Amino acid sequence: MSQDQPRRPEQGQAGREPIKYGDVFPVSGDLASKPVAPQDAAMMQTAETVVFGQTQKGGPAAVMQSAATRNARAGLVGRRDATDVAADQGVTVTEANVPGQRIVTESVAGLLKNRSQNHSLQILMEVVGQYVEPKPVQHVAPAAVVEQGTLTIGEALEAAAQTVGDKPVDQGDAAAIQAAEVRATGSNVISPGGLAASAQSAAAHNEGVDRDEDKIKLGAVLTGATDKLPADKVATRQDAEGVASAELRNNPDLVTQPGGVAASVAAAARLNEAVNL
Repeated sequence: MSQDQPRRPEQGQAGREPIKYGDVFPVSGDLASKPVAPQDAAMMQTAETVVFGQTQKGGPAAVMQSAATRNARAGLVGRRDATDVAADQGVTVTEANVPGQRIVTESVAGLLKNRSQNHSLQILMEVVGQYVEPKPVQHVAPAAVVEQGTLTIGEALEAAAQTVGDKPVDQGDAAAIQAAEVRATGSNVISPGGLAASAQSAAAHNEGVDRDEDKIKLGAVLTGATDKLPADKVATRQDAEGVASAELRNNPDLVTQPGGVAASVAAAARLNEAVNL
């Protein structure tokens, strides 16, 4: 059973005005007036994939992707645009287990004006979807979770394989995967045949190949990442920053891939912080 189901964007909404969060979700405050942007959708896709192993059919990520795609096609947002509140505060997917039930809540950070005299702004997590299940939903590779409710670097890499598995491996991906492996294992030694070595080999191979269909994809490298890593750990903000820095340094455009390695580790770290609040 689910509650607070998002509304599908209507065809006529993507005309002169962009589809806003308030058009498809029961949100208020600053977020309601913001257009749904492609990077917001990518963040929620990554968060859902980290938690569920895939995006949820008809869930917030799917609705956000549909709205963002229409906004981008209409030229109302750029394909690399992100809503300021989502970019600053991120998105979260949290779960709470109570006797006989599992409650999953998906949120986007927003701002709500305080009614006090100084009119200060408060950060508000705007709920865009909530699901109440009578039985626990199985995670992908549940044995890899180090602590209940927390997510590891290996699981974040597997989420990237699900989200952008068809993307050819480039030097930015390889550097991010190497940084992730180093942080997961606590060792700077790159294991022969391991994730980092495979990613570096794939990136080098792809540089000499013209057609994308002949290139080695991220999915081939990252699928089963938790089993390929000699050790694993819970993803932290420091891990996310280190992986993002490596990906940025090795990307000619100085950007990270939406839903990619850095984005997935960042999503896992953010979700872990939410669990520990």
